[in-house]
Amino acid sequence: MRDPRPARTTPAVFSPTWAQDTRAPLPLVGGERELLTGSLDQHRETLQLKCEGLPAEALSRRAVPPSGLSLHGLLRHLAGVERWWFRIQLAGEDVPLLYYSDDDPDQDFGSLDEDPARALAVWRAECARSREIAAAMELDATGTHARSGQPVSLRRVLIHLIAEYARHCGHADLLRERIDGATGY
Repeated sequence: MRDPRPARTTPAVFSPTWAQDTRAPLPLVGGERELLTGSLDQHRETLQLKCEGLPAEALSRRAVPPSGLSLHGLLRHLAGVERWWFRIQLAGEDVPLLYYSDDDPDQDFGSLDEDPARALAVWRAECARSREIAAAMELDATGTHARSGQPVSLRRVLIHLIAEYARHCGHADLLRERIDGATGY
């Protein structure tokens, strides 16, 4: 059956911001670990790419009200997500939660007084620690899901983080486009 879509007659045009995309392409075939960790890393790199080249004010600029989303807030939120899933639940590390307390559970998106460069550094450090933890575990190895007390596997955590990053990279696409018109994936 013939493809009903019209054939592309011109090459795809990408925003200059992403014309020099440095992300490693995800392999088309590979083992489960390679594909899961590669996909997660590609999403991490996409978030970083969306934040590159922006001044602090732009990183902290919030989306259209009533949303409190900002690139700065996404960095903080995802640093906390990395810590929660990899360090606390999988590795069982006794470390404090980032940007969260029972009294103020939305600190990641709330007050953005912290320098965005600091938030980026914390996020990068959490990603590095997450990679170390994942590299040392088999996909079927488990930690303890903190809320349920049930086992949670590295495989399940990787799938969850891929979904979490995919969702928030979509937010980052829209935030970046609103800031300076840059688009791309």
